[in-house]
Amino acid sequence: MRRIKVCLFISLTLSAIFLFFCNPTKYVPEGESLLEDNHIKVNNDGIKPSDLQPYLKQKPNKKIFGARFHLGLYNISKLEKEKGINKWLRDIGEEPVVFDQFAATKSVGQIKSYVSSKGYFDGKVAETIETARNRSSVYYNVDITTPYTIRNVKYEIADTNLQKLYAFDSINSVIERGKPYDVDILQQERQRFERLVRDHGFYEFSIDYISFEVDSTVGNRQVDISFVVRNFSRIDANNDIKLVPHSIFRINNIYIYPDFVPRNALEEGEAYFENLDTVFYRGFYFIGKEKNPPVKYDFIIQSLYLKPGATYNQTNAEQSQVHLLGSKVYRLINISFNEYSGSTGDNDQSRLIDCIIHLTLLSKQSYKVELEGTHSGGNLGGALNLIYQNKNLFHGAELFSMKLKGAYEAMRQEGQKLEPTQEYGLETSLRLPDFLIPFIKEEEFIKKYNPTTNIVAALNYQAMPFYIRTMANATFGYNWKAKSYQEHSVNPLQFNVVKLPFIDPDFLKQIESSSYLGYAYKDVLILGGSYSFVFNNQSIKKSRDYWFLRWNTEASGNLLWAYNSISNPDKPDTAAYKFLGQPFAQYFKTDIDIRYNYVINDAASIVYRGFFGIGVPYGNSKAIPFEKQYFGGGANGIRGWQVRTLGPGSYVPDSSTTFLNQTADLKLELNTEYRFKLFWILEGALFLDAGNIWNYREDPDRPGSQFQLKNFYKDIAVGTGAGLRFDFSFFLGRIDFGMKLRDPVIQRGTSGSCRTARLKETISRL
Repeated sequence: MRRIKVCLFISLTLSAIFLFFCNPTKYVPEGESLLEDNHIKVNNDGIKPSDLQPYLKQKPNKKIFGARFHLGLYNISKLEKEKGINKWLRDIGEEPVVFDQFAATKSVGQIKSYVSSKGYFDGKVAETIETARNRSSVYYNVDITTPYTIRNVKYEIADTNLQKLYAFDSINSVIERGKPYDVDILQQERQRFERLVRDHGFYEFSIDYISFEVDSTVGNRQVDISFVVRNFSRIDANNDIKLVPHSIFRINNIYIYPDFVPRNALEEGEAYFENLDTVFYRGFYFIGKEKNPPVKYDFIIQSLYLKPGATYNQTNAEQSQVHLLGSKVYRLINISFNEYSGSTGDNDQSRLIDCIIHLTLLSKQSYKVELEGTHSGGNLGGALNLIYQNKNLFHGAELFSMKLKGAYEAMRQEGQKLEPTQEYGLETSLRLPDFLIPFIKEEEFIKKYNPTTNIVAALNYQAMPFYIRTMANATFGYNWKAKSYQEHSVNPLQFNVVKLPFIDPDFLKQIESSSYLGYAYKDVLILGGSYSFVFNNQSIKKSRDYWFLRWNTEASGNLLWAYNSISNPDKPDTAAYKFLGQPFAQYFKTDIDIRYNYVINDAASIVYRGFFGIGVPYGNSKAIPFEKQYFGGGANGIRGWQVRTLGPGSYVPDSSTTFLNQTADLKLELNTEYRFKLFWILEGALFLDAGNIWNYREDPDRPGSQFQLKNFYKDIAVGTGAGLRFDFSFFLGRIDFGMKLRDPVIQRGTSGSCRTARLKETISRL
């Protein structure tokens, strides 16, 4: 009942606020009107109304569920009072957008320019304003017919070297005859050709030397385009501008400052550089104070795509900067070029430039203390983490991390007293900026994919109310980036040892009543490997829609099974093979997590998420290990259920169960969340969750828990609710209020009396 009262209070509060906001024109000046809305109508599918939204010079106040929440906050304040809560309300709110005829007229011009840039040269745009009750709506009517198409493309490139280069790469041109005229395509071609030219040594070349001439008078709604590339502009001895062919540049020397301190360089001036020593190593000049470099010269050279004597290449310079930043050793990286005035040789017509690289280091060591507070399903707890990092352990950008963790939580089960849970752990990891694997040309691979080798080892101790569990694990693997937004992780070796030195006798009886849970709560050894793929095209600016996808797959025990099958073929079928005196797990598991973030406007967005995972035990295992199993409910699942209390399927736990910890082999989850900004650091959310967990095989002791393809939808649990987000930049606080909409236990109960009992129990938990 308490949860219902909280939800009711929030609903009534928001309703009262929205009712107060029903007078949006409160502070609109006399004789003016509030901009109610913009409407765009296009009579042709060639251009979408959403394409024209960015060109509107005036936009109405933001809305949340049709109400101008931020304008309402502004209207609550008293304008005559400049301090206190009134000023705060105006700061977090939004003043009324007063309709501006000049802005509407300018928007018409902007839209017309955009329409023309897409080939609709004779397109027409008109606006209509409707005003009533001090509110104005603007209607933009866009009338377009058929776009002009490209008939011919003529190339006028003055420099013969650039002519040959363009002819060689013309297949990659984005301008196509017969396609609609589009200024964005022309601009894209300018940028593409500029990159091509600069990547072939033309250091002084820029996009300003490229222009287009468009002839739209050829008739039949067609245009001819001239692609014009001018020669280089140079001032001669008489101060006259002279046009000459563009020059190719080669890198003369590369000077690297491995420990550059910008502040000291500014304060000391030339004296700072005079106190530095120069070391010539493998063709590079290293300039610094310390005889023992803070980062090995070999690592820096390995990270560079630039070489002395090589032709200048803009992409190589940018990749060098990205690669060095990815090492997490440097705070600032600046790569610049200066023209060399010396001789280039009798037979060399290219010019020389020197490359200067300033590298500013991050602090080598860091210490961090993390405090965590949790409140999940009525269980209060906290954790303390002590973290140490060394970002340059062996002077080769090796990242060493060590984490000490202690956690405590007071757990309450239905009808039981509070029980303490404790967890202590030690985790160490070492990330090497190398790819430690034979038969691969390491330097070439490193430059292309920026890989790392990761070694992780951890110990963990858990004291739960009904059992004690210890875990030790070690992992060896690789991580590398492929194309844009893609990342791969391969762990060929994962070793885990799980032991349960103590299980409460009553709890042991409870889990042994289910063969699945009985197998899950046993000592086990895991030896296998895994692979993970991540795609994430989220922009740093977070101003556009983006996708996130993670796919994990792992397998365990197959090599051990093969070895034991050969060495011990007479083993009884009911016995399990052992390794180091302990049974090992044999299973296959894979899952996929996909999310789509749709940005509605500056104040609101919708996030869609889907998750599906399955684990299949076989051979040496009757169930996959407990820590590899799926569970439902909780803050990161179906939020209408407490963590680990949902499912599996429509299974109804015995009323005498003292510790609900439901797990299974298969999980399906779908989530939709509408997020909206309120004020200050506060954001709101409404969500809808659906899903459940199931057993892969039939478990007679948990009826209704097995996944059945033909009627699994009957087991889908549905929950909804609202939440608040507190964005403090350095951390995010979250409060969610969830409630059940559809409980598969009630929907598929074994009898009417059982369904009634479960319904009463569910209501009492609310």
